[in-house]
Amino acid sequence: MFVDSGNKDLPDAAFRRSRRSRSSWRTLTAALPLLLCGMICCSKKSSPPPAPPVPPPTGDTSKPVLHSDVAFWLTKGDQTVLLQRQNVSLVFGTGSNSNPTITVDTTRTYQSIDGFGYTMTDGSADLINHLPSSDRAAILRELFATDSNSIGVSYLRVSIGASDLSASVFSYDDNGTPSLPDTNLQYFSLANSEFDLVPVLKQVLAINPAIRILGSPWSAPLWMKTNNNSVGGTLQPKYFDVYARYLVKYVQAMKAEGITIDAITPQNEPMNPNNNPSMLLSAGDEAAFIKNNLGPALVAAGLTTKIIDFDHNCDNPGYPLAVLSDPGALPYVDGSAFHLYGGDISALSQIHSAYPSKNVYFTEQWVGGPSNFPADLDWAVRNLVIGAPRNWSRNVLEWNLANDPNYQPHTVGGCTNCLGALTIGTTISRNVSYYIIGHASKFVRPGSVRVDSNIFGNLPNVAFLTPDGKKVLIVLNDTGGSLAFNIHFNGRMVTTALDGGAVGTYMW
Repeated sequence: MFVDSGNKDLPDAAFRRSRRSRSSWRTLTAALPLLLCGMICCSKKSSPPPAPPVPPPTGDTSKPVLHSDVAFWLTKGDQTVLLQRQNVSLVFGTGSNSNPTITVDTTRTYQSIDGFGYTMTDGSADLINHLPSSDRAAILRELFATDSNSIGVSYLRVSIGASDLSASVFSYDDNGTPSLPDTNLQYFSLANSEFDLVPVLKQVLAINPAIRILGSPWSAPLWMKTNNNSVGGTLQPKYFDVYARYLVKYVQAMKAEGITIDAITPQNEPMNPNNNPSMLLSAGDEAAFIKNNLGPALVAAGLTTKIIDFDHNCDNPGYPLAVLSDPGALPYVDGSAFHLYGGDISALSQIHSAYPSKNVYFTEQWVGGPSNFPADLDWAVRNLVIGAPRNWSRNVLEWNLANDPNYQPHTVGGCTNCLGALTIGTTISRNVSYYIIGHASKFVRPGSVRVDSNIFGNLPNVAFLTPDGKKVLIVLNDTGGSLAFNIHFNGRMVTTALDGGAVGTYMW
C-alpha cells in the first residue's frame, strides 16, 4: 500500500496549498474595487478573440521511429518535455542488472477506475463557451476525445448552483425568503447554468457520451439556511425534505437537458464555513439527511444517481466513518469523497478497510497561482495520480479546468489565485494540471483496473490493466537526479530512466 505524506512540498508550495484549504474570506470592502472594475471594464464582446489553441507537442518526428515494445510518454519538471511520446527502443528481454526494479503483476487486482479529470466550474464553462466556435471545438476535442492529439478527460465535477469560481453567487431557487419559503420549489430553475455550463457540457457529451459527471453543492438556497447568507450557516432541519427534493429536481432537470448526473455529494467541504458560497453540515446531519430524505427521495423518483458522502479533507476521516456507521444511511451511500488540503492520502485506505464494500473517490485539489511547475507536478503526481489510486480511489480530479489570466471569474470572497488546467486569454495556455491529469487520463480509460506494482525507493508508481488489455505504468522520479530502473512483467524486463522530478507513463 503506497502511503506518502503531503508535506514534502517546497515551503512556498505548501503555503499556497494551506491558503486554499483555509479558503480565506476577503472582506467586501477589499473586493469592491476589483468587482467594480470587472463590471465596468470587462466585456467578452469587446475583448480580442483568443488565438486558436495549439495542439500539445507530440515529439520529434524528424527521426525514424524506433521499434519498441513499450510506448513511453514523458514530462520533465523543467518543462523542456511536456507529455511527449519518446522515440526510444524499450524492448523486453531476459537480461539482469543492478537497477531498481518495478514489477507489474496483473494477477493481483484492486479497484476499477471511473476516470480522471477536473471541475467544470461556471467560470471554466464561461471562458470556454465564449471562445470562437472553431477554437472552442478544437480545445474541447483536445481535452475530451481519445485520439492521439487528445488527453481523454473522462470524469467531470460540476457545482450544483454557484461555486466560489462562479462570477456571482446563485442557487437554482433564489426566489424564496425566510418568511416566504418556496417549499414547493415552484421557482426552481437551471436558468443561471443555461448560459454556459449546460451548453458546454452538451458539447463535451457529443465528444464523449460516456463521461461521468459528479454534482456538488457549495450551499443550499439561502432561505433554507440558519443565517440566510451565502457564507457559512447550516441547513435548517425543517428544510431537509425540501432540500432533498431540490437535489432530485436538479438531477431531473439536467437529465431533461440530456446530461446524466452519475453521482452527487450532499455538500462540498461541509466543515468549511469561510468560502463564498459555503455551508456547514455536520456528520450527524449529513447521515440523517441521507437516510431520511435524500436517499428515499432519489429512490422514489426512480433515479440511480449515487450518493457520495463527505467531499472534504483527508485530515477528518472520522466524518465519513460517522456517516457510514449509521445503519440507516449506509445502504444509500455509494462511498466517500476526499480533498487533500489537509491530512494524508492514506485516509482513503482507512475508509476502505472499515467499509470495503463502499467506494472512495478523490474529487478536488487546487494548484495555486503562480505555479511552481516542478514542485506542483511532483506533489500532485505523487499524492494524487499515484497516491489516490494506490489508496483505492476510483477517480482523481484536479480543481478548476480553466481561468483567465487574472484568475477570474470568482465570487467576492472566493479563491483569488486558483490556477486552472488552462489559462484562457488572448491565447490558451496549458498549465501544470493539464499534464498532471493527462499522464493518466490519456491512457487509463474508464473500466481499467488497478493492478499490483511494488514501490522501490524514490520511484513511486501505480499500474493499471485497461479494458483492451494494455498495461499502463505511471512512474515519478522523486529525486533530484536521474535514475535508471527496470520494468519487470511476466518474467521479462525492460530498462528505462527518468530525470529527477520527471513523470513517465509506460504502456505495453
